[in-house]
Amino acid sequence: MNAVIDSLPPESRAESQAESQAESQTESARLHVRLMRPADHARWDSFVHGCAEATFFHRAGWQQVIERAFGHKTWFYFAEQDGNIVGVLPLCRIKSRLFGDSLIALPFCVYGGIAAVSEDARALLDRAAQDLAAGLGVGHLEYRNIAPAHPADPAWHRKDLYVTFRKAISADDEANMNAIPRKQRAMVRKGIKAGLTGEIDQTIDRFFKAYSSSVHRLGTPVFSRKYFRLLKEVFADDCEIRTIVLNGEIIAGVMSFYFRDEVLPYYGGGVPAAREVAGNDFMYWNLMQAAAARGCRSFDFGRSKIGTGAFDFKKNWGFEPEPLAYETRLFASQAVPDNNPLNPKYQLMIKLWQKLPLAVANAIGPHIVKDLG
Repeated sequence: MNAVIDSLPPESRAESQAESQAESQTESARLHVRLMRPADHARWDSFVHGCAEATFFHRAGWQQVIERAFGHKTWFYFAEQDGNIVGVLPLCRIKSRLFGDSLIALPFCVYGGIAAVSEDARALLDRAAQDLAAGLGVGHLEYRNIAPAHPADPAWHRKDLYVTFRKAISADDEANMNAIPRKQRAMVRKGIKAGLTGEIDQTIDRFFKAYSSSVHRLGTPVFSRKYFRLLKEVFADDCEIRTIVLNGEIIAGVMSFYFRDEVLPYYGGGVPAAREVAGNDFMYWNLMQAAAARGCRSFDFGRSKIGTGAFDFKKNWGFEPEPLAYETRLFASQAVPDNNPLNPKYQLMIKLWQKLPLAVANAIGPHIVKDLG
């Protein structure tokens, strides 16, 4: 082993070894992999914006958000050829006694994996990630792909659990309203008739009240306020906080991401009163109207698990589910982990969580959810 690499701590040694191996094997082709540094942020994001495979979740800002909000170690690799970025792969390690040790592209994000413009770059980034996973001794490596990256490789496991919902929207409000199936359209009109309105916030306070109330009723641990503040701080105008109110009182709130011509409502929820006035239904319609006016032509309703209420809700809007090709390769683990609320072993925990006072759940939740990814 190289003496410099050998003198490093285990994590640094693994990443340096993966990077140097990838570089040395392709030096003649002037294609190499290295880690993103602060000076690389602008050109990283420029590549992501122009790469058809890339998503909002490939943006450089996620490194700062994840490291500052959760304290997890990240490796944001990019492939470079003749001075140009030709592929990116953001990775994060989550090491937890409860949920295992994993290297993921990218936790807290619904999409991820490798985004590249050449097969050579893709192969090099893939090799760097696998070398890093082996060197760190993690249980598994996970890519959150939209399309499969290793469809014929038996070493990679796929689980048909998640789907995404995306649909084109028009610049015309009437056309968008008419595209909503009749029963769901009636719910939107109920919210309009009730007098709901949407407002844009620059702080997370009102949104967090609606969001935390909603996830508590579902029995899900809440993210920290710090995480949401960082998302707004780092992504600025591309991260919108929309609050739905009735007579000045908060009904619902949604945090959405804008990327190219697409809007992604990502975190949202409503207070108990939202059900009476179709608050969540109106919220997504209000967002769709605003996004269309802003020039968006795609509405990404995001990831849902098959067989859940969220899955049914999105289908009711006329969105068709598209399977997500998440892939996992085992390293130190013997089986693919099953850390999701549909796992029967978590049902009792969910019921107990729902009975906690909201203030207690909001205090404890961030310490749990940071290791779920």
